[in-house]
Order: sequence, then C-alpha cells, then structure tokens
Amino acid sequence: MDAELIAFAKELALAARAETLHRWASGVTAEDKGSATFDPVTEADREAERVMRALIRRRFPEHGITGEEWPDEVRSTRCVWSLDPVDGTRSFICGLPTWVTLIAFLENDERRLGLVDAPVLGETYIGADGQAWLSGSRGYSRIVTSGCRSLAETRLSTTDPFLFGDPRDGPSSAFAAFERLRSVVRVTRFGHDGYAYARLAAGSIDLVIESGLKPHDYNALIPLIRGSGGHIGDWAGTENFGAGAVIAAATRQLYDETVELLARA
Repeated sequence: MDAELIAFAKELALAARAETLHRWASGVTAEDKGSATFDPVTEADREAERVMRALIRRRFPEHGITGEEWPDEVRSTRCVWSLDPVDGTRSFICGLPTWVTLIAFLENDERRLGLVDAPVLGETYIGADGQAWLSGSRGYSRIVTSGCRSLAETRLSTTDPFLFGDPRDGPSSAFAAFERLRSVVRVTRFGHDGYAYARLAAGSIDLVIESGLKPHDYNALIPLIRGSGGHIGDWAGTENFGAGAVIAAATRQLYDETVELLARA
C-alpha cells in the first residue's frame, strides 16, 4: 500500500474530526431519514462527509467516491474512496463516545485500506497490506486479535439484537439464530457499531455479528480485521457481503463455529 494513501486517509479522518467533535460536544439535532425505523442523520454526518469529499477531489480528482450521505461520484471504477462520516449516529446523538468515522480505499474492487477513527477516544485503527495498527494515547503500535477459537470463551458484540428482526419470527429467523449464539458465548455487549470491530482487531472483543449493513458500513472493516489476523465473512461462510450479513471473528476457527451454529434451526 502506498504510504501516501495511508497518510491521506489519516488526513481525511482529521478533517472529519474538525466537523464532528465540536458538534458531538455541544449536541446537535437529528433528523429521521424516513426509513421503517428511526434512522438519524445530523449536520455532523453531512458536513464531515462533505469536507472529506472536497479533499479527495482536490488531491485525487480522478478517484471515485461513495458514501452514506451524498450521491456517488463515479470518476473511476479502478480507485474509489468509501466514506461513513459517523458510524453510530445513535450513540453520537446520545452523547456516547464510541461512534467512529470509517474510511476505505478500494482498487479494482479490492479493499486495500481501512481506517476506523474514534475521535472522542483519540484512537485511529488502520488496516492495510495484511497488517493492522492502532494510533492513540499510548503511541503507534501493531495490533492483533485475541486468537480466541472457542464460542464458550467468546466476548461477543452486536449493535442491537432487534436489528435481526422480531423475536416472534420463529426458530428459523435471524433473531432466533442470534439468540442461539448469545446463549453459548461467555459475555455479550451491545451498542458499539463500528468501534466493536476496531476492538476485535485490537484483541478485546472476539466476535462481532451484524445484519443489514451497507458497503460504507463494512468496506473499512474488512482490511482492518484481516490485517489483525482475524477473519470476516458472511453468515453463509463465504465472502459475499452484498446482503449485509457480516461476521467478524478473532480466528477462522471461531468464524466457522459461528457459521455452523447460526445455520442450525
């Protein structure tokens, strides 16, 4: 990976911080995007993505841009930036510190670089070239997953169990599958959005499972998880992320065990 691209991704993250941190500290009004459930968006989301897009246009005018808040800018199908200015807007509007900014660089549809920035916590996680790093108050260091191989020893995270559907949907539902998983792991924590994947890469969470994700939600996570030695794929045991059903695990063994358990009816 070109060092210039990694440095530029960090520059984008700092530009986003300048738009998000003060709005988080003072509080902002959230609007509903109008989906079936409350889907908040704030001025911080829109302005952070706007400034990142402007920087990309100026530095790499030939690159494409996709993101959550503004229409795609298809200049190149070879080099594309994927942006999620505030992943965890619900946490953001509640004054919680674990929302993140997600930045990814794709080349020929391959996710080459992933950056997860946690502005309030002062942490930046980067995955590229099969390695992962954390920059924070303790300096800059390589990170690896916990190496956990057993569901019985697992620390599991998901954003919200009710995103898997209704508990009344029956034993073959995604909600029932998640409940089977939750019942066998050591501990489960909720509500961390993209930050949970960063902590998986750093070794303090072992397994993250989600559904309904969009490309801007997972593009940055894939090189980070892989770079830290973890495995990330879909619920069927493949790497088809199109349906938005994602499992990230500390090891391939833990991932395979999770897929097998979820498939049981």
